[in-house]
Amino acid sequence: MRSWLPYTAARVGLFLAAFGVVYLFGARSWMALILAWLISGLASYVLLSSLRDRMSASVVDRIEQRRGSLVGDRLDDGAAREDHLQEAAEDAPAAERAEEAPAAPKDS
Repeated sequence: MRSWLPYTAARVGLFLAAFGVVYLFGARSWMALILAWLISGLASYVLLSSLRDRMSASVVDRIEQRRGSLVGDRLDDGAAREDHLQEAAEDAPAAERAEEAPAAPKDS
């Protein structure tokens, strides 16, 4: 359920490790940050693929559950309203339906 937490923690850990290594090799300030970001990104692509796959699967499942329930509820509500309107139209006497019909324009 909370699969983003271990993935994010692993990404942060990889970044900090890469930053430490880059810093030990003498890179400072912005260069150290950029190199650590690149190195940790490449390492996470290879090392964290299983965590990333689990995280993306849980995100997709959650989106499909939300979308499915919302669309299903809306369709059920619309069908119920349509049924109610059809029943009301069938129950109305013919005279009331004739009164509701617009009058034909008169030729003068």
